[in-house]
Amino acid sequence: MKYKIWPFVFILVWIVAGCQTSSVHNQPLLEAVVPVNVTQTALARSTACAGHFVEHRLDFATGIRIREINTYESNGAGLAVNDLDGDGDLDLVFASIDNTAAILWNEGDLNFRSEALPTRFTRGVATVDVDGDGWLDLVFTHRGLAPPSFWRNQGPTAEVRFLQQPLHGVEHYAYAMGWADLTGDGALDLVTGSYNVELQQHGISAEAMAAKAGVVLYEQRGAGFVALPLEQQAEALAIGLIDLNRDWQPDIWVANDFVLQDQIWLRAEETWVRSQPFAETSHSTMSIDWGDIDNRGTMALFTTDMNPYNISTVNLAGWLPVINKLEQPRGPKDPQRMVNVLQVATSNQGWRNEAGRRGIEATGWSWAGKFGDLDNDGLLDLYVVNGMIAENLFAHLPNGELVEENQAFRNLGQGEFTPIPAWRLNATTSGRGMVMADLDDDGDLDIVVNNLRASAQLFENQLCGGAGVVVELRWPGQPNHFAIGAQIALDAGDVTYTRDVRATSGYLSGDAVRVHFGIPTGSALRQLRIRWPDGVISYVERPAPQTRLEVTR
Repeated sequence: MKYKIWPFVFILVWIVAGCQTSSVHNQPLLEAVVPVNVTQTALARSTACAGHFVEHRLDFATGIRIREINTYESNGAGLAVNDLDGDGDLDLVFASIDNTAAILWNEGDLNFRSEALPTRFTRGVATVDVDGDGWLDLVFTHRGLAPPSFWRNQGPTAEVRFLQQPLHGVEHYAYAMGWADLTGDGALDLVTGSYNVELQQHGISAEAMAAKAGVVLYEQRGAGFVALPLEQQAEALAIGLIDLNRDWQPDIWVANDFVLQDQIWLRAEETWVRSQPFAETSHSTMSIDWGDIDNRGTMALFTTDMNPYNISTVNLAGWLPVINKLEQPRGPKDPQRMVNVLQVATSNQGWRNEAGRRGIEATGWSWAGKFGDLDNDGLLDLYVVNGMIAENLFAHLPNGELVEENQAFRNLGQGEFTPIPAWRLNATTSGRGMVMADLDDDGDLDIVVNNLRASAQLFENQLCGGAGVVVELRWPGQPNHFAIGAQIALDAGDVTYTRDVRATSGYLSGDAVRVHFGIPTGSALRQLRIRWPDGVISYVERPAPQTRLEVTR
């Protein structure tokens, strides 16, 4: 069922400074309200109510062709999810460290058709509309000595859907990447970070790394990109482009492996300033995600690291020979700790680590960790994928593999978490990249994991209760067609749920521009508020539950 909600407001609302404030940011002095067209499509209600997730193996695997996996093949690869052909179904794109990448085209009812892409040795992947033509393109980072590769989506009439083209001006080595409008000009910019220890393994000299490695901000200008090198040293496993100082502008957070501390740059007018806003960080920060975990309007920031959840003698015997070899933080002023970290905003605009108090400090040798309302109760839950395979590190274990269960946590309210094994998400297949999205259009989040040396997995959500609202923004005629960086708030009863539109997060993975809200049973939906990337506001009154909303500005 489809129907239209026509433009409903054409006014400018002046807000007197200090008269209205938000718990997240200070409100702008001038709030412009713009009309939108809204198409609502009813979502199917799943007839499956098993009370847990159901595993499906997918036709993709990475690492199978490598006879002996060592560092840094062990880091595996990511994946991305988005509707690439405009048919309404979310497709999957997998990176591969030892073979060609692949698209798994979603043909409905969780059936996928695999298509190989002629690009090899890929690490991370993002599905992002680079050229602003309204079609989502593919960008890969690569294992070893290569800058990112760009595959332009030529649309439905082209003989070849994705054609490799140059990203003019993008020339530095890249392991991790992030996409957002960082300069406020409407076009999406790119931030890349190299993994210098892997470059050294490939024999790259210090001189070559000084020229082509490190952290680089690429500002998109016209038909190409202009490079702004920020730092030569990088061991970047993840990049988060998120507003850290609450000024409505995305900042740059580069998550580094080993003893190299995370690197953070805050936007200050026309320049970028190095900062360290956190008293504690993860030591080897492997993933970054963020979300409003207590529905108070503020984002909590979650990073993963290596910290065993099982401290039995048998389990620690597998860990200790490796942990004892790792270089530890350097003295009392080093903020790094070998734990997961949950940064929670404080009243004085700072951050405090509450991972230990909230029960998510130790999840194993963890890679991707992501928030999502998995049970549609209005609270963001957490899923973390684990495992490690490296013959040179774990020779004392069978097949050189540290086998661990993935960890699922249910949000109990107020941002407190508890393990939830009943959901059956405790796979032991050495996960790396991971995404959450509604792949069967039934209003709840499914999970897909790109494993190392095992088939990728799709975990179909068959939990019971609640409903879903899925929102997808469109901004035709603008370079940022899918409104990356927009903030969305949904009022339901006396609770407000907040989400953001992003291109990348987690570990080496690309997010859907389709944003999901879980709605508790019996909730009355009052209003959807959208703050577009340029600060303009739009409203949708009384959206229906169990629907997908396409909101076009």
